[in-house]
Amino acid sequence: MEAVFTRGLRTVWRHVRDEPVTFTLALIGASIHAAGVVATAWAIGRVTDELILPAFTTEPATARAALGGALLLVGLGVLRASSILLRRYSAGVTSFRVRARLRRQVGHTLVHAPLEYHRDTPAGQLLAHADADVQASTEVLDPVPFSIGVVLLIGFSLASLLAVDPVLTAVALVLFPALAVLNRIYTDRVHGPVAEVQERIGRVSRIAHESFDGALVVKTLGLADHERDRMATAADSLREARVRVGRIRGTFEPAIDALPNLGIIVLALVGAWRIDSGAIEIGQLVQAMALFGLLAFPVRIVGFFLQELPRSVVATERLDRVFAVPPGPPEGVGVGLPDGPVGLRFDDVAFSWPDGTAVLAGATFEVAPGEIVALVGATGAGKTTLCELVVRLLDPDRGTVSIAGVDVADLDPAALREAVALVFQETFLFADPLRTNIDLNDTVDLQAVQAAARTAHAAGFIEAVTDGYDALVGERGLTLSGGQRQRVALARALVRQPRLLLLDDATSAVDPVVEAAILADLRRELAATTLVVAHRLSTIRLADRVLFLDGGRIAASGRHEELLALPAYERIVAAYERDGLPSGEARP
Repeated sequence: MEAVFTRGLRTVWRHVRDEPVTFTLALIGASIHAAGVVATAWAIGRVTDELILPAFTTEPATARAALGGALLLVGLGVLRASSILLRRYSAGVTSFRVRARLRRQVGHTLVHAPLEYHRDTPAGQLLAHADADVQASTEVLDPVPFSIGVVLLIGFSLASLLAVDPVLTAVALVLFPALAVLNRIYTDRVHGPVAEVQERIGRVSRIAHESFDGALVVKTLGLADHERDRMATAADSLREARVRVGRIRGTFEPAIDALPNLGIIVLALVGAWRIDSGAIEIGQLVQAMALFGLLAFPVRIVGFFLQELPRSVVATERLDRVFAVPPGPPEGVGVGLPDGPVGLRFDDVAFSWPDGTAVLAGATFEVAPGEIVALVGATGAGKTTLCELVVRLLDPDRGTVSIAGVDVADLDPAALREAVALVFQETFLFADPLRTNIDLNDTVDLQAVQAAARTAHAAGFIEAVTDGYDALVGERGLTLSGGQRQRVALARALVRQPRLLLLDDATSAVDPVVEAAILADLRRELAATTLVVAHRLSTIRLADRVLFLDGGRIAASGRHEELLALPAYERIVAAYERDGLPSGEARP
């Protein structure tokens, strides 16, 4: 397997190449700081030899010389401080911009990912990608300029030490490779445990999301203790993985921190011997020891960079798997639909799930422009799948789905969305005003919103609340009843004036009388071809025609009374009549 360090460097390069200006400024600041550190060590040596030692041996230095030494040290301090400010600000801007870009890219990928990806991937995992993985992938950027500056600092230091004494330089030549070897061992050893930590973070996020999102189920079924235990188990698993990483870091970090200090001790011993032999001056030893002292913290930053590298590699690889998800059909590519009413046709359409489960096995039927057709079938017969094929949430394995004679695979997705509206049984409302939930794109006036609400029979309860259409809806619409949420979702579809309307049991929670009025208003006010997935006899009877889906095919087509002659169809509608309606709503 390719070394973690090499993969980490590639990851860093990928991030910084999109922010060349700010990253270059950070490198300039780091380089100035490196030069300033070496210059400071040199200045300390000169001040020791020319100002401090003479004060104890010969006559003290003049006030002018002392002032010059002080100004030199202060000037170098200001230079180093300015370089630190430049480096930190530029590096921070680089990190934040890269992080923002990655989050936008993750969001764009997930929004445009096919429906199958969202069905196969828990929402908590998606949240972990957008948050924890982006953070871990970019955390390594903060110490990168400083680490590169440290490399320059080491080079400057070796040159400075070589100018002082080759023997002292040999001490550094032993220290720095030892640090590199130690960090290489650390990065290779910590890579696996870090990958496990990132995976378990996603598991914790998934459980948390499920518990919060399913709060109604948790409360009504008394599952609070069960969810608490699930979270505790996942959290313990995450804690154990992080403890393993911590143990590895706890073993290596003290050694990394101790090496520069150990080098100072060795340098002091060797330097004392060199002074006794007359090879160097005291100020030169002070200069060398000052260099090692100043290197202790920068070397630790390099250690932090190397410690973050494996986590960044793991997180980036997880993000790459997200970015590799193929997007849906691109907009602006394909043909449009002709003007006027549109019809719908399925021609030998087959579809199976990735695990091989067959749903449709050659469905063929046609809905004429302006016709209202009810689609009836047993649970799991493929009614929802059929609707999703129309709007290209799914693509068929075989056959064609066409609208107004145009294969939906050839349509511009924007034209498809403009012409077709699909309303599901399970609705989703945003924590926004009711008007915004109906007109999501803010493209129509209030009168059009009110007209859509009237047709969907939602205007009554909307106008009864204090703020009317400006009333805020709770998260996921929990402040509304099931029937009210369905009617708001229906109004959302109607405000777009679709030419093909697909209702996937979209009024199941609405009172049968209200449902009949809605369907009557749709027939009278909306010139749209309508396909209704129906589970109520009242809905079935209102349709112009009924399609009976059985065995993955359209087994029969005709009026409700005609299809009752089929035993399979008669059993299903008898079950509808016997079992009654889904629970309706009490609110108007």
